This record gives sequence, structure tokens and C-alpha cells, in this order.
Amino acid sequence: MAPSRGLRQEMIEHMNRDILALIHENMDTFSKGQKRIANYILESYDKAAFMTASKLGKRVNVSESTVVRFAAELGYDGYPSMQRSLQKMIRNRLTSVQRIEVANDRMGDQDVLDMVLQSDIDKIRLTLEEIDRESFDRAADAIVNAKRIYIIGLRSSAAIATFMGFYFNLLFDNVVMIAANTVSEVLESLLRVGEEDVVIGISFPRYSSRAVQAMSFARDRGATTVAITDSEVSPLASIAQYTLKARSDMASFVDSLVAPLSLVNALLVAVSRKKNEDLSKTFESLEKIWEEYGVYEKTLE
Repeated sequence: MAPSRGLRQEMIEHMNRDILALIHENMDTFSKGQKRIANYILESYDKAAFMTASKLGKRVNVSESTVVRFAAELGYDGYPSMQRSLQKMIRNRLTSVQRIEVANDRMGDQDVLDMVLQSDIDKIRLTLEEIDRESFDRAADAIVNAKRIYIIGLRSSAAIATFMGFYFNLLFDNVVMIAANTVSEVLESLLRVGEEDVVIGISFPRYSSRAVQAMSFARDRGATTVAITDSEVSPLASIAQYTLKARSDMASFVDSLVAPLSLVNALLVAVSRKKNEDLSKTFESLEKIWEEYGVYEKTLE
């Protein structure tokens, strides 16, 4: 039988807790070997997050089974679950220098091109497996029916927001791009947001505080909020009416946003299909304009 809604929420809240705080709270209950694991994680969480159970055990001189029991002692259903929790926690905590060190440690002597591209392929596959299709469809419907569509994506997420905005501006005449430098400018851009509007917030670790504040403001004004982010522990997820999760990763100091961009591509296609009749007319007009003003180079035959 599936867990009740209250129990599911309790499980999520447990998994979302800062694992370092959880370790501190339970330190007195650990065995001698488990304390060695705990102390290593507390001191070197950036490295421990990407170690296998076997490697972590060897590093602190305990068996792999002791590491697995340690994860169970913290309430996780296995070591991989604890490892994911640790990785999620650190991705928003690591400085750029630490990210470089962790990435270099993970890569070792592996081929950089092969590792980075293979990681991106894996992130797209996981995104496809984990996406909430009902939220995806409802978000697309809300966008098509919105009075105004606001898009906010700051820092590295600005690239995705700009891409989305470019195509949405071809489909709609009610798109507002928010690209401001201060919190006050962001909120001023949302001055007229209301219940008939949709606000799409895009943010990945390290999460932009301005994007979170903008989404909170929009939610409080009654707008439909759509988050494009990486996980349920993202600060945008608790604000959004619809959360579209796409796996991201850190490749050194660089944020890997391949899977999020692929998700945005899918959203663009879904929205365009819902506007199919209007879409043809729009692009007929655009093709005439592009031809008349020589927007694109003609292919030589």
C-alpha cells in the first residue's frame, strides 16, 4: 500500500534535511567505526559525496558493510540514497574553488571529453525517467492560456531563460523577460503580475536568491508559478505550483545545463503544438519578413 500523503511529506522532509546536521545529532549513537565515517564526512563532505561505499570504507579503514549500515542508521534506504542527499546538499554549498577540486578528483586521469559528454547523456536519460508528466502538461496549458508570461533566469540560468524567451516571443505577444541586477529591479519588473499570469523561474545550483524572491512575490500575487530546477530540495520547488525537474551537474566550476535545455526544448514543442493553427500563420508572416530584410543567408546551390 502506498504511504499516506502525510507520511510521504514526512519522508521528503527527512531526506531534505542537511545531512551534516543529521550526523551531528546522531553522533552519540554511532559505533566506533561509524564515528570514523561520520567524522570523515563532516571534515571532507565535498570528497565523500562522490565516493562509492567501498572507497569511503577504505579511506576510513572500515568495511563496506559498515558504511552501508551507517546510511541505514541515518534513516536512508541504502548508501546510494545517502550519497544523493549529500551531493544535493553540497552542490549549493561548495565554492567555485571547491567545485574545481572535487571535479578534478572525480575525473582523475579519465578523458575529459568522454566523461563530460557521457555525464550529460546520463543526465538527459535520468530527466526523462523522473519528469512529472502531469506537471509538464499542466504547465504547458497554463503557459498557452496566460495573459502574460514572465520568464526569470539569472546568472548561469540566464542562458536557458534567453533561449526560452527567444522562441516564446515568436509564439506569443505577451512575454516579459526579467533580467535585472538588483532585487528591487526584479520586483519592479513584476509590479503588474496577477492571477491570470504565469511566471517561469529557472534556477540551478548555486541557486539565485533573486530568482527565489521573484517567484515568492509572484506566488503571493496569485500568479501561476512554474519552476524549472533540479530537485525537490531546490528552493524554487516549494514555491512553484508546477515543478519541472531536470538533472544538472557540475563539470568543474561550470554548470552542466544540457538536460535543462533539453527539457525547455520539449516544453517549447509542447506549447507550439497547442498553438498549431496560430503557429503556421505566425511563421508564414515571419518568413516573409526574413526574406524581405535578408535576415538569413541564402544557401548556395
